[in-house]
Amino acid sequence: MQLDWRAISGPALTAATALIAILVDRHFIFVPNPAPLFICIVAFAAALSGLTSGMISAAIAVGSSAVFFFDHRAVPGFNTADLVRLSMLAMTAAGTAVITGLLRQRWVDAFAWERRHHATAMRLSAALDRVDIGIVLLDSDTRAEFINRAFRDYFALPDEKADSKPPFIALMYHSRDTGAYELPEEELNSFIARRTQMMREGDQTPININLRDGQVLRFSCTALPDGGRMLSYIPVTDLVRHSDDPASAEFYRALRGGGDRDLSRHLRAAE
Repeated sequence: MQLDWRAISGPALTAATALIAILVDRHFIFVPNPAPLFICIVAFAAALSGLTSGMISAAIAVGSSAVFFFDHRAVPGFNTADLVRLSMLAMTAAGTAVITGLLRQRWVDAFAWERRHHATAMRLSAALDRVDIGIVLLDSDTRAEFINRAFRDYFALPDEKADSKPPFIALMYHSRDTGAYELPEEELNSFIARRTQMMREGDQTPININLRDGQVLRFSCTALPDGGRMLSYIPVTDLVRHSDDPASAEFYRALRGGGDRDLSRHLRAAE
């Protein structure tokens, strides 16, 4: 069976310290009361391995101090002052073990929760990267905390820029500068201003965004409880183009087939 070195290190250090103090005091030079050192070791044991190790170290510390006080009197035995000091050491050592052990347990629980939360967030992020709906999560300052793969593909957003947590307005200007929108140049600024206002107000009215490559995305904004926003860009090209001139079908298929990775699959499903 493998020993837990964390659990035994505190009691072992306490016992070793007590033994060295007693031997040096008895055979070499006078050693002052080692109680403060014992308290430090008890705190170390509880922080390293938890409440059980801390309490065992505290018991060893009190017992060793009893032996230490017993040898420091001309007549073997304890007086009232010794008993008071032992009682104070016992309460202090036990209190130190309990407080430090509980703090350690809370830290361990918090760390475990954070690790589970991080793992869940990573799985969710990986899942959102596999859908063809563009998703952007904004914080309360409208900076992008998360941008999934579909949005990056729709608007040709480099990973370096997406991972730098750009503000929403920077995403809009990037799309404008790369010519992503199928809009006249004189209408772009008013379009960006209107969408920015809708986002800030948490307006959930969906609007269609025509892209220059022939795709159509339905944009919607959802206000989050923490003041952030979730933006979704749902591909609705097939729905919007359903009433288009049939003679232009091959043209739109060509536009869609050369763009996004999943559009051709959805086109076949719709047909």
